[in-house]
Amino acid sequence: MPGSSSPAATFVGRFLVAAPSMPDERFQKSVVFICKHDDDGALGIIVNNKVEDLPLGQVYKQLGIEVPKTAADWPVLFGGPVETSRGLVLHSADYKRDETLLIDGGLALTASLEILKDMAGGTGPKNAWLALGHSGWAPGQLDREMQDNAWLVVDGDAELVFDADLAAKWQRALDRLGGGGPGAKFDLASFSPQSGRA
Repeated sequence: MPGSSSPAATFVGRFLVAAPSMPDERFQKSVVFICKHDDDGALGIIVNNKVEDLPLGQVYKQLGIEVPKTAADWPVLFGGPVETSRGLVLHSADYKRDETLLIDGGLALTASLEILKDMAGGTGPKNAWLALGHSGWAPGQLDREMQDNAWLVVDGDAELVFDADLAAKWQRALDRLGGGGPGAKFDLASFSPQSGRA
């Protein structure tokens, strides 16, 4: 509707998959899980890019939290270029604090030191990624990027979010667009960056 600032469609709980023609090199071949999308803009976490040379165990050490052996070498995600010194935990919704944002599809987002302590102590969520930074869009910005065909939208799910094979996620997310059922591959050659508006 003219004059309405509401997003035409909300992408909460879905993946934005960088199109092969993505112009912003910070997002090339990225898979972003959208946690929030409303009149104030959008917020997501890149789920297939890690912070180099910063395992979770090192973060625990820096925060004075005892490091469990299982987490020592676990990667920390590069969640996006916004507020890269801020930690956010994208996790399964079996864990909730007052400040936790519940997301469609059984996921949640929490930004607190307590969740990291609980994760280290074995009382945290069943599945979780610590991400440094996030991806953010001002009101209307994501809608413009969608019109420019920078992103492809794929249904989100916890299995792909928490898959530890980060390098394979972009192609696996794209393959969901293949339409040929399980095992079908998305044909990059068939993708056109043209927007098809008349």
